Formats: sequence, C-alpha cells, structure tokens
Amino acid sequence: MLNKEIAKLLNEQINKEFFSAYLYLDMANYYADKNLSGFENWFFVQSQEERDHALLFRKYLLNNSEPIEFFEISAPGLEYTDFKMPLVKALEHEQEVTASINNIYAHAYKINDFRTMQFLDWFIKEQGEEEKNADENIKKFELFGGDPKSLYMLDNELKARIYAPPSLVL
Repeated sequence: MLNKEIAKLLNEQINKEFFSAYLYLDMANYYADKNLSGFENWFFVQSQEERDHALLFRKYLLNNSEPIEFFEISAPGLEYTDFKMPLVKALEHEQEVTASINNIYAHAYKINDFRTMQFLDWFIKEQGEEEKNADENIKKFELFGGDPKSLYMLDNELKARIYAPPSLVL
C-alpha cells in the first residue's frame, strides 16, 4: 500500500502530464497555423509522449490499489509572439515537470518508499532527455531560424521525428 501523500502527489502528476499533453498540442497547433509542419510534428509527438506518461503514473497507482483522481486541466493560455517562443516555453515547462518529479522522489526517499523511487527512476532519466531535447531545439533555432532556407531545413529535420511508446514496464 502506498503512503497517502505519495499517492496524492502521483495523482497530481497524472494531471500535470495531461496538461503537458495539452500544452504541446497547443504548440503543435501554433506551428500548424504557421505552416511549419516539422515543428508541428515534433510537438504533436511530444504531446503523445506526455499523454503516455500520465497513463504510466495511472497504471502505477492502479497496480498499488490506489484510486485515480482526475482534476480539471486548464487550457495552456499562451499566446505565441514568434517561432522561438514555444521552444523556450517548452524548456521552461520541462524544468517545472522535472522539479515536480524530483519532489515526489524526495518524499518517497524520506519514507523509504523504494518501490516508488524505482518507478520514478525512469522518469528522472526521461526528464533529463526532455530538457536536453528542448534546449537543443532552442539552440538549433537560434542558429538557423533567422534564415528562411535554414528554417525550412530545420523544419524538415523536425518532421522526421516519430512517436515511440515508452519502454517502461510496470
């Protein structure tokens, strides 16, 4: 049986992950409106990944006989002023998600909940990759985004990203 505080934090994380999916889908929509289908694709795939993360947290709670509690998911509410802004907001958001997962881990560590810590290990590694990818997107945009031909090539590069389901086994 999970500690009630850990279960509460994990339920909150489910909703944070679903919000992440909404946020990235909103960013995909922005780029679709600007005819940057590669950027759209990158964020659409990111949205799918975040949805899957929420479902992994859900499954972990269910596997531990804990009820699932859904909360209201807010609309992203961002207005993008340029092509770079969603990239920057994505990195900021990933840093917030990392802090949230680290907080759950710290609580699990404090009460010696080794099973939850082991479960969260995958997410901690994943968040390192998420932040790295978001940072790389910003750096590539800063290098190439100002030139239309280079922006076109970067957009084509991002179009090649494909969805791969998470490899975490529960």
